[in-house]
Amino acid sequence: MTLNDEIRTFLDVVHQRYGYDLRGYSPSSIARRVRAALAHSGLPDLATLQARLQEDPTVFATVLDALTVRVSEMFRDPLFHRAFREQVVPLLRTYPSLNIWHCGCANGEEVYSIAILLTETGLYDRAQIYATDLSPRALEQAKEGVYPAHRLQMFSDNYVRAGGTAAFGDYVTRAYDQIALRGSLRRKVLFFQHDLVSDHFFAEMQVVFCRNVLIYFGPELRGRVIAKLTGSLAPGGFLALGAEERLPSPAVAPAAAALANFAPTFRIYRQGHGLSAPPPMDPRTTPR
Repeated sequence: MTLNDEIRTFLDVVHQRYGYDLRGYSPSSIARRVRAALAHSGLPDLATLQARLQEDPTVFATVLDALTVRVSEMFRDPLFHRAFREQVVPLLRTYPSLNIWHCGCANGEEVYSIAILLTETGLYDRAQIYATDLSPRALEQAKEGVYPAHRLQMFSDNYVRAGGTAAFGDYVTRAYDQIALRGSLRRKVLFFQHDLVSDHFFAEMQVVFCRNVLIYFGPELRGRVIAKLTGSLAPGGFLALGAEERLPSPAVAPAAAALANFAPTFRIYRQGHGLSAPPPMDPRTTPR
């Protein structure tokens, strides 16, 4: 059996035993993650790890954590955040309330970045942010909002380049080798587990952030996820992808035809063509 066959069998077991379907991920990406999970387990080979998964569900939490990608930082890609502040926020001000979905939120740094941006632009109190990820361990750290203190300077530098109007230190408290985001930034954020591949999508979102997630998916899965994200948007809503991500062609993902390039340099798209301002949202509307 080749390694690719072993990986395919391993992913079948993960799907059948635990319900997580990772088989549509990019082959090179998922192969790296499976090897990382094996290395992290300390077991000699994939067959042994597979047998452990079938026998002991407690092992799966560690394996899932290794299979998911958790690369993130505060104000990652600062120029994107500056563009969002300067080009998207003025249009979001036309809504009486805002629903925002941040999928693939990892450890929460980019969610809190948006919370800071909304605070500084006067939109935080009218927003509800839904932050989701596949990894329960990532979500636990995200809920805590606690990060290594050695990252503080990088976070602060990113914040300045992103157009921050205060001092990044105003949003954190420091104790020994850790920094904690202020509780006020967690007030309007709900963190919970969600599988982009198999779970239902939200609805009536003014903004969906799915940045640096699609790059790990194969073409067919990427098309299905784009359909799900597009279906989540309210008319005139915005979809933000990562710097290296592109919408698939409408031939591959017909839902992509509903998205217009709003800020192409920064991979910000908008639901509906030729819209100059989003229609007001009914404040009674809630996501499914």
